[in-house]
Amino acid sequence: MKLKLIKALWGMEGTGTLEEQVARIASAGYDGVEAPLPGPDDEQRFKELLASHKLDYVGMIFTEGPDHYASFEAQLERATSFGPIHVTAHSLKDYVPLEEQIDYFRRAVQLEQQLGVKVGHETHRGRALFNPWDTGKVLNAVPGLGLTADFSHWCCVTESTLEHFESELDLAIARTVHIHGRVGYAQGPQVPDPRAPEYAHEVARHFDWWNRIADARQHAGASELTFTPEYGPPGYLHTLPFTNQPVTDLWQVCKWTVEQYRENFERTQSVRAT
Repeated sequence: MKLKLIKALWGMEGTGTLEEQVARIASAGYDGVEAPLPGPDDEQRFKELLASHKLDYVGMIFTEGPDHYASFEAQLERATSFGPIHVTAHSLKDYVPLEEQIDYFRRAVQLEQQLGVKVGHETHRGRALFNPWDTGKVLNAVPGLGLTADFSHWCCVTESTLEHFESELDLAIARTVHIHGRVGYAQGPQVPDPRAPEYAHEVARHFDWWNRIADARQHAGASELTFTPEYGPPGYLHTLPFTNQPVTDLWQVCKWTVEQYRENFERTQSVRAT
């Protein structure tokens, strides 16, 4: 199974033109870009940039009301024109009743199958799958539903590193198609810097989950695993009071995370092969 490392455009705002951002991603050795669908005026430009740098694309869509399914359908149909390796969806809202969630996700899976594109519905705060217990209910009710696993959100929601949710984690891990590799902690979705020794426990927990996802993908016969180090800019990234200066370098944190995960993945693959 091949590991594909994907870089999000989120967090690169203000670091140059789109051309410069994509070129920087390619030169850093990433395999692809994860980003929302570009506006109609930038569509061809974006497609040509990805093709010229030989980068894969992970699309992102964000459903809106009042008809979230219609919003999902329109965006997913448009996303297919970009030839994504898969799509990350922020689906529904956290206050939508469970019965409506199940109906939405059943229809979403049917549409994915019709269009031939795999979707990972993200475990994001403010969205339907924002907590482990309801996500477990949805997954049990909707066969074929895939996740983009960002368990940093669940750490924040539960104020824990999920020690009391192992059964829900097992189910979510088995259904994950894409990883958003950000380390969260009990008080937030992003530690100030994962390289700091005071966050060793949180880093170990997240790497364990990501390793288990790799195992699950391997056992399912997947040919590749995709991983985006999805650390965010200020708002997510901690800043110093009064100055609003970031406490660390976002690009370097993403770089450290993918290097650590690549080494970990390759070591695990080597052990499996012996």
